[in-house]
Amino acid sequence: MKTRSKVQRAVAGLAVMLALGACGAGGSSDPAREGPNTSNTTDISEGVQPDEAAVKLLPQPYKDKGELTVAMDLHYPPTTFLADDNVTPIGLNPDMARLIAKKLGLKLKFENTAFDTIIPGLDGGRYDFTATTMSPTAERLEVLDMIDYFNGGLSVAVAHGNPLNISNDDMCGRNIAVTKGSNAQLKHLPNISEWTCTSKGKPAINGVTLPNVQEALTQLASKRVDGVCYDTVSLVWADKQQPNTFTILSPQLDTRSDHVVAIALKKGSTLTPALQAAVQSALDSPEYKKSLANWGLEAGAITEAKLN
Repeated sequence: MKTRSKVQRAVAGLAVMLALGACGAGGSSDPAREGPNTSNTTDISEGVQPDEAAVKLLPQPYKDKGELTVAMDLHYPPTTFLADDNVTPIGLNPDMARLIAKKLGLKLKFENTAFDTIIPGLDGGRYDFTATTMSPTAERLEVLDMIDYFNGGLSVAVAHGNPLNISNDDMCGRNIAVTKGSNAQLKHLPNISEWTCTSKGKPAINGVTLPNVQEALTQLASKRVDGVCYDTVSLVWADKQQPNTFTILSPQLDTRSDHVVAIALKKGSTLTPALQAAVQSALDSPEYKKSLANWGLEAGAITEAKLN
């Protein structure tokens, strides 16, 4: 009972994060309010100066207005959520939005809105851009310009200390939990099993499909599964909530797929060139690396603000 309750505490902060990461889905539950970082309201962009090259690309109407509006669904720790004061947006995405605005010499206005209303809001001109863990898909790119800023990725969590010596390249014959309907279940784990196991004459990875990550981590603690394959950002956050409960294998899984997430704005916007330059300047800054470290997301760092 002691082990089970410890894991339940460790994954409490994941209840609203089941579609987080590269999937870019949204929801309406409240985030967990426990553990480190939730009272961290420091503005990481404080003291950051405008990037002259980015400012030169800024259309005059935005200069005249002096402000950018960013849309976010503030319910997804550790990338996008509210601090304990229930007012201040915190996480990687608010940090990035603040850095972008500072690089352009503009003020920033946050709009907390449901995920599924963000794209219509961008298209209708209610918001200038979004930084909300949204991945570029063919459908989104029909209506949005999207600029890369982070790699979400997948990782595997194993028992603390990895007593079974499991590695990303050798999970053959192991029972690895995945959540129902996830890309890990439908695509990534079967592919990895083929690449690293069955094509080499080794036993396949046994994917154990479970309803949610809470149940997966609970079964990991009780040794009913050998590992859990899930979004890196979610596993890292759970580890920060309850350290020494499990071990996250490093590096992230090589799924031969792109898990990048992107800043988004209306397709063909006159703001796109300036925003891309500002994102690149942010990626080049020490504040970007500091933000990743603050939220335990260093593994997701990228170096190029590519326009998809």
